[in-house]
Amino acid sequence: MDKRQFLKTSGALVTGTLLSRYVQAQQQSATARTNWAGNYTFHTDHLHQPKTVEEVQQIVKSCTKLRALGARHSFNGIADSTENQISLKQIDQMELDAKSRTVTVGAGVTYGQLAPYIDSHGFAVHNLASLPHVSVVGACATATHGSGSKNGNLSTEVAAIEFVSADGNIRHLSRAKDGDQFLGAVVNLGALGIVTRITLDVQPSFQVAQSVYENLSMSQLEHHLDEIFLSGYSVSLFTDWQNHRITQVWIKRRLGPGVSPTFDPEFFGAKLATKKLHPLAGHSAENCTEQQGIPGPWYERLPHFRMNFTPSSGAELQTEYFVPRDRAYQAILAVEQLHDHITPHLFITELRTIDADNLWMSMAYQRPSMAIHFTWKPEWPEVKKVLPLIEEKLAPFQARPHWAKLFTTPPSTLRHLYPKMPTYQSLLKQYDPQGKFRNEFINTNIFNA
Repeated sequence: MDKRQFLKTSGALVTGTLLSRYVQAQQQSATARTNWAGNYTFHTDHLHQPKTVEEVQQIVKSCTKLRALGARHSFNGIADSTENQISLKQIDQMELDAKSRTVTVGAGVTYGQLAPYIDSHGFAVHNLASLPHVSVVGACATATHGSGSKNGNLSTEVAAIEFVSADGNIRHLSRAKDGDQFLGAVVNLGALGIVTRITLDVQPSFQVAQSVYENLSMSQLEHHLDEIFLSGYSVSLFTDWQNHRITQVWIKRRLGPGVSPTFDPEFFGAKLATKKLHPLAGHSAENCTEQQGIPGPWYERLPHFRMNFTPSSGAELQTEYFVPRDRAYQAILAVEQLHDHITPHLFITELRTIDADNLWMSMAYQRPSMAIHFTWKPEWPEVKKVLPLIEEKLAPFQARPHWAKLFTTPPSTLRHLYPKMPTYQSLLKQYDPQGKFRNEFINTNIFNA
């Protein structure tokens, strides 16, 4: 079977369920554009595609309403507009400053483009999301994350941002100069302005080795949750909510120079896998990153899926909730009670840990967190009925939903989940007094909160 036939027959179900409808979304016509999962259709055919920052300024001045469109990996209407969208895909310059250990990238750059570039110069970013195909600016604007109890989300490495505010002027904010205001601007949800460039901290490049264990009893998390999640630089647990078990444990260990990776044959009762695995048991792992303890560059191990693979078309929905890490096991048990409601519509759930940060609208704001991520079958009417049940179970844990994924948490609840919400509203009004960059998502979840 050739590669084309393989992707046609198996990718639509296997990789597609976790990687989404990337190709199809990229090929949508201007009158029927969707996100890359195909579950959301944008409400305008006015898509501006500037090639320069100066063109961005002119577009901002000419529009009364405008929303930025990144790599289309959001699952809700956060990037939508009924009037105008702007894609900065063509603004893709990258500039590394080895002396200051920073890299500045245009808003069109994805992590898949960034990582090989900085690695070729001996540098790395501290972490990556499961997928490398997301844009740097979009991921940071929504507090997208990887895993690791000592790793903040991707936006914690932002050192400075450049954006065009509602009046068409270029603005700059940096961690070094703008203090508290900068903390409110990084995770901006696309409502501050049109971000044109972003500067990230980098560090010396490093190697990572990854191995997978199978069948960990969920009871092990009661007394060993921190130990399990600290067993690697990045750790992910996958479960189908059946049989009170974690089906797979993905451990990614950072290696020092000349250090050989070691993975014991057993991990809290789970067995070391003897072959490369896909998160969905029984499916081809061809497109997953290398496993079985084989060392490799950071950017070829930290994501779950390979950089050089373009996802084939396939449908999925995604939801994610952040709970305090010190109550994570209790939150897991609460969700597990709903397994009969969840599993008929679920592909897989992933559990990851994220360090606390001070970014106002980050889901991990001032709270070491565990994220409970659901990858659903494309059955929105059914999933929409399940989400309130999950949110009710997680309410005692003050669960914060991922901004770019599907949730039904009411605005009145969001207000209490984010202590800096009023200050964030004031910041948006400062740079966008007439609400040029607001849409239904922002008006509902931020200004009606």
